[in-house]
Amino acid sequence: MKIQSIGKIIKDNKTIVLKLEDKYKSGLKNIEGYSHLQILLWAHLTDHPRHRNRLIADKLFKNGPDKIGIFATRSPARPNPIMISTVRVNRIDFEKGEIQIPFIDAVEDSPILDIKPYYPMERVRNCNTPDWCRHWPQWQEDTGKFNWADEINFKIV
Repeated sequence: MKIQSIGKIIKDNKTIVLKLEDKYKSGLKNIEGYSHLQILLWAHLTDHPRHRNRLIADKLFKNGPDKIGIFATRSPARPNPIMISTVRVNRIDFEKGEIQIPFIDAVEDSPILDIKPYYPMERVRNCNTPDWCRHWPQWQEDTGKFNWADEINFKIV
């Protein structure tokens, strides 16, 4: 199995750009018109054997359980540190292979593995979550303004 990066996250002041490598720019053909995309990323800062082997996290969420299985989280420390984020598209520069976005829950230089269009049919009408996280934002557009520092113990698991 071989997974390779197609680009990376660039953050400059308040600008966030998904920058594709030149050989992947043509894959953006006809992507205009989609307001949102799903971005698959590699959590390169947690790609370490000790993180890949940990299946239980200690008190990851401040209001959550004391111990939680890694598959019940979106923690970047996991057997395969693949992350997914839904983003709004601000602008696309086809010539440069750049997609400007307002927010992504990823760090500078995070390797981009794939880009997929977001379709409204992917919404779930009656979605349940545990009580301790039920107050989290219901809509993607609200996640950038939410105070995640009050919710998550920001430490590497």
